[in-house]
Amino acid sequence: MAQERNLRLVRDDSTEPGVRLGDIRLRNRLVTSSSLLGYGVANAKVMAYGMSPISNFVPLERFGAVTTRTVTVEPREGHFTTKDDWELRELPGLLKRYGQALRQVDGGWLNAFGWCNVGIDAYLRDYYPRTRAQNTIMSVGGFSTEEFVTLVDKVNAAVPVGEIAALEFNVSCHNVNFDFNEIIESVLAEAVPRSNHPVILKLSPDYDYIGHARLAAKHGVSALTAINTVKGLRLDPETGTPLLKNGFGGLSGRAIKPIGLRVVKELRDAEVTLPIIATGGIRSFDDCREYFWAGADAVSLGSASWFASYPGYALSPIYGARIRNLLRRIENYTPPAR
Repeated sequence: MAQERNLRLVRDDSTEPGVRLGDIRLRNRLVTSSSLLGYGVANAKVMAYGMSPISNFVPLERFGAVTTRTVTVEPREGHFTTKDDWELRELPGLLKRYGQALRQVDGGWLNAFGWCNVGIDAYLRDYYPRTRAQNTIMSVGGFSTEEFVTLVDKVNAAVPVGEIAALEFNVSCHNVNFDFNEIIESVLAEAVPRSNHPVILKLSPDYDYIGHARLAAKHGVSALTAINTVKGLRLDPETGTPLLKNGFGGLSGRAIKPIGLRVVKELRDAEVTLPIIATGGIRSFDDCREYFWAGADAVSLGSASWFASYPGYALSPIYGARIRNLLRRIENYTPPAR
C-alpha cells in the first residue's frame, strides 16, 4: 500500500528546481521548524505575534519549506493564547504570557506553549491562502487516531495534491501532557494512507525514536524530522516553583545540538533509510555540515530564526543577513554521499 501511495503522490516534475526527499519537494535543504514562524503570515504589522522579526528581512519563499505551528482539530489556548492581533498598548500583557510559556536557560530556551493554535478550519480558511508563495509543511497534532484522521481529511479537502510540501505529524510534544506512545502506531497505520500529501513523522529523543522510525517506514511515511524538543525543567531557586506554567517544557537551542546529532547518527547506524530533516541547535553553516555528515538530508532552523537574545530585536537585520547568507551556501551545497 505504501508503494502505491508514493506512486500516486509523485508528479512528473523532475525538471523543476529544488531538492527531492522521496516524494517531498523542497526548494533547498534549509527549512524552518514548527512554531517559529507561526502560520507563515501575521494579522498585525506592528505586533506581528507568531512571526519572527527575521521574516521582515528574509523572504520566506526562499526557504526549502516553512513549517507551520502545530494545528489541531479544535482551537487550543494551550499555556499561551490563540490571539495574534496584539496592539502596541497590549505589549505588557503579551510579555506576561510569554514569561509563563517561555524562558531562556543555559544554552537554549525552555517553552511550554502547549499547542496553542486557532484550529485547522481557521488555519485553512484564514491563513493558508495567504502563504501560497511559500513551500509549506503543515504541522498537525492530536490526542487520538481519530483526530489525526480528521486533520488529514480536512487538509485533503482543502489543499490540492502538490500544493504543499508535506504534512508533519507531531506525535511527540512534551508540553501537552500526553503519552503519544499509546497512539503512534495506530496514527501511522490509519492516518498516513489517507493522506493525499507526503507525511513527515517528527521524532522525540525522549521516546523510542528508532522504533518509531521503523514504524514510520512500515506505514508509508515519507521522511522524518529529528528531533523535537527535549523534555526539561527549571525551578525558581528561591521557592522551588517551576518557572513555566506547565511545569515541564521543551528545551531547544544550542544545548540540544549534540543530542540531535546523536539521534540522526543512531538512526543511520540502525539502517533507517527514510530521509531525515535534522533540527536542534543549528545556527551556522558548520552546524548544517555536521548534521549532513551525521546522515541528514536537510536541516531546519528552529530557535536561531527567532529566539535570539538581542534587546528589542534591534539586530534583526544583521541576523536576517546571516540567514540569507546561510541560505545561499545551502543552495549551492551538496551533502556527502552515504
